[in-house]
Amino acid sequence: MIDKEKWHEECHMKEKCLKYDICPMILVQNIVSGKWKILILWYLSYNTLRFNDIKKRLPYVTQKMLTQQLRSLEKDNLIFRKVYPVVPPKVEYGLTEVGKKIIPILEMMHGFGAEYLEQGHGKEKCAEIVNSPD
Repeated sequence: MIDKEKWHEECHMKEKCLKYDICPMILVQNIVSGKWKILILWYLSYNTLRFNDIKKRLPYVTQKMLTQQLRSLEKDNLIFRKVYPVVPPKVEYGLTEVGKKIIPILEMMHGFGAEYLEQGHGKEKCAEIVNSPD
């Protein structure tokens, strides 16, 4: 087991977070890490969506990967999954109350990205993203 003091040694917020067993930044990084999680949260931040609606917005994600990412977000209580008792099955995903608290962070990330692009940065990264399905 890692000494909780070690988790906080390098953190500039050490004094505020020593009371936790893990650094809150490490926790958040763990919760939202995953290639598609931030985009899933972004798309769900303005609408409840069905699985195929999410898949259409993320054309390069595999069904298996999307299912894994959705399950992980649901396990972490950021999204909910509602299954309707109809044939064919209808499943919707949306943000939980906890998940809605990340919306301002997502909006700030979007704003940073827009400003970064407006300042002429990221051209190589954009080409890399657009030309690569990975």
